[in-house]
Order: sequence, then C-alpha cells, then structure tokens
Amino acid sequence: MNRLLKVLFFALLVKPLVLLGLGLNTRQRNLLPQSGPAIIAANHNSHLDTLVLMSLYPLHQIHRVRPVAAADYFLSSRFLAWFSLKVIGIIPLERKHVRELDKLFNQSVSALEHGDILVLFPEGTRGQPEQLAPLKKGIYHLAKRLDSVPITPVIMRGLGMALPRGEALFIPYNCDVIIGKALSEYRDADGLLAQLSERFTELETHCLTKSSFEEHRS
Repeated sequence: MNRLLKVLFFALLVKPLVLLGLGLNTRQRNLLPQSGPAIIAANHNSHLDTLVLMSLYPLHQIHRVRPVAAADYFLSSRFLAWFSLKVIGIIPLERKHVRELDKLFNQSVSALEHGDILVLFPEGTRGQPEQLAPLKKGIYHLAKRLDSVPITPVIMRGLGMALPRGEALFIPYNCDVIIGKALSEYRDADGLLAQLSERFTELETHCLTKSSFEEHRS
C-alpha cells in the first residue's frame, strides 16, 4: 500500500510539477545510482530538493529511494509524519534525542543493507539559496558502517528560489541538477568532506543558472 501511495504521488503530482513548473537542466543523469546500497549526497536549499531528486527515477524504482530527514521536523505532527513515512518514505533521523552515532544511523544502515538508495544532505539543514554551508561528518560515519558505500555527489541550483526556506508559495524557476561520479575511496571524515566539497565546486561550474542568480542578487 505504501509503495502504491508513493508511486501515485510522484506520478500524478511531483513529476508533472517538475516537468511543467521547472525549467530543469539535468546533466549526467546516467551517473545516478541504479541500485543500492548507495548514497546520494546533495546540497540543500529547499524542500523541493528531495522531490526533484526522487523524480529523476522511474516509477518502478522510486520505492527504493529513501531520503534521510530530521525526525523533529518531519514527525512533528500526525499528518506530516504519516505523509513523510508512508508517502515519501523518509528514514527519520532522531538528531535531538540520540547522541550515539551507531544508534543515530541504525535505520539508515538497515535501509542500505536492504539495498536502498539514500538521499542525504551533508550540510545537515537547508541553507540560504545557492549558498553551500559547511559539510558535516555524519555522512562519513554512516558510509563507513557498510565498508565505504559509494557516494554520488549532486549539486542543485535554482530550487532555493523556486521554493525558498520558510515560504509556501511555489515560483516557477529555471533550475540545475548536476550529477557527478561516485566517490568510493575515502579513509577518514576530513578526506571525504574535502572530496565532496571539491566535487560540488566542480559540478557547480556546469550550472546554467549560476550567472543569472548572481545578476539577480546584485
């Protein structure tokens, strides 16, 4: 039943919204992981980020794509919790009540062992539109639990303008989703974050919206 709800939501609402409401420039889509265990690591400026990333997958695969999301936000009300768990299929992260890293990522590890593809935002929270915040080490502590799970970097631009943080009004906007080659060799947290930051910077050079955003901001 949950799988059907997820397929219907993306088929009837999300995919048409992405197709008709966003001028989406997607590059190197073929680099998205097609099976798990795998992690997609993306920058985070908008609630649209998760939906757009998931919409890039065909409907028959979408039940395997699981966003890791903050439990204190997405489970804060009965309806939001039902929608987040049953329709989107999030893996809730109890970041305020669980301090031990092993326990913090138990559900995420189980999903990876089950062959799922996790969507993770290493900044930890949504930042300002088109600004990359410092990356946190949680992604390393998760990936090393399964012997260096491949991590696919993705940079997105424009979605923070289409649906800014704290706003409920969707604004059609040109957006970029640029996918990079997976990282599979990293010895420690600092090394992984350095690789991710470098890859994000390189991927950003392929964004068509970068110059238009800088003109808008100035």
